[in-house]
Amino acid sequence: MLKDLYAKKFGVSPLSILPLTQAGSNRQYFRLTGPETVVGVIGCSEDENKSFIYLSKHFRSKGLPVPEVIAVADDFSAYLQEDLGDRQLFDERSSIELLKKAVAILPDFQYKGVEGLDFSKCYPVSDFDEQAILWDLNYFKYCFLNTTGVSYRESELEQDFRKMAARLSVNPKGTFMYRDFQSRNVMIKDGEPYFIDFQGGRRGPAEYDIVSFVTQARAAFPQDVREMLVDTYIESASRYVDIDSSEFKRRFREFYLLRTLQVLGAYGFRGKFERKPHFLKSIPAAIDNLASIINDGALDEYPYLMKVLASVVEKEKTPPAANILQESSLTVTVISFSYKKGIPADLSGNGGGFVFDCRGMENPGRYEEYKKITGLDGPVIEFLEHKGEIITFLDHCFGLVDPSVECYDRRGFTSLSVNFGCTGGQHRSVYGAQKMAEHIKAKFPHVKVHLIHREQNIDRTL
Repeated sequence: MLKDLYAKKFGVSPLSILPLTQAGSNRQYFRLTGPETVVGVIGCSEDENKSFIYLSKHFRSKGLPVPEVIAVADDFSAYLQEDLGDRQLFDERSSIELLKKAVAILPDFQYKGVEGLDFSKCYPVSDFDEQAILWDLNYFKYCFLNTTGVSYRESELEQDFRKMAARLSVNPKGTFMYRDFQSRNVMIKDGEPYFIDFQGGRRGPAEYDIVSFVTQARAAFPQDVREMLVDTYIESASRYVDIDSSEFKRRFREFYLLRTLQVLGAYGFRGKFERKPHFLKSIPAAIDNLASIINDGALDEYPYLMKVLASVVEKEKTPPAANILQESSLTVTVISFSYKKGIPADLSGNGGGFVFDCRGMENPGRYEEYKKITGLDGPVIEFLEHKGEIITFLDHCFGLVDPSVECYDRRGFTSLSVNFGCTGGQHRSVYGAQKMAEHIKAKFPHVKVHLIHREQNIDRTL
């Protein structure tokens, strides 16, 4: 799909298609090289893709630093955008100059960017209204609070939730709310900040975005830096509107609480349910933010909610993520191989495990353009995933392997083998073994995963 889009735009096929690190969403990112180097995006939601494409075009028309969308698939399932490089502001967060630059530009999106903006094209909703806030609060309740074991009375908690939603949805100025404004969504190119991942933006309160930025859990900005960035924001936003600094900082505290609860909901879903290690590791920092809010006091508007949150902080002093990530005695060895050279021997001596035959799927090795590359390379990955057979195949493999990993780990076993074979051990089996190893490590981060691509002489531990 991306290959065809690139060829249609530039007249030649890309020299390479390399997968980029996936973030919290289900969008897939690739770097395509050739006469032009661009980033290709494959999104699961047509409406979300349309929102990003529209907002990017609109913001660029206002002179705001966002990536240019270069080409779009007819069905909006994929698009090519300007490559801004790999430097995130998150990795440069020790630079006060860059932090202040980014924060000073934020009001341009919120006030200048709103001019002529069609909010009906925002995704998934046009406004951060009471209902949208309640969705965030319930996201926290169902995806995080309910996993902690803290008991609560539903009706009293709901009463404080509704009070918060009513207080914080007031937005007389009609500003654009970026929604996920944080240092990982700011790229640094030629020393200047560029802004990405704004497709969830909508009409909403301006305070939310600066709260999101300065209280980002993993960024861990010191208190003096937070205060400096808030002052920088207020000064910059004052170009557009008169701001009562004391009132702004009062509302800041309430949005700090709201944003922290939303983030914990996301960490709970992505970490505790989807078993993604990055999000599990982020939970303690978010709990520290929550503890800071409680210790500061003065949020008497929500007495029952604060009581419940105090119990959550107490319960999470030894976070479940820490227990989940403790070392296991189990090593899962995942191997890709060629049937021509035989099924790998089980060196553990246990003789147990799985062997999956990938030869029932179309072989990329039959095509000249794929003969010198492997299932780790972008063009082969795109070929296999476009066909779709291997996705269904791997879903069944995951369903068989996951219960064994869980059982072996629980019973203190030390070894499990999972093997993927194909004709040459180069394309289908390599892709399958790689995906299985990554899946096991993400779902069971405490388990050791030993990955071997036998015919490619690749041997590493995840």
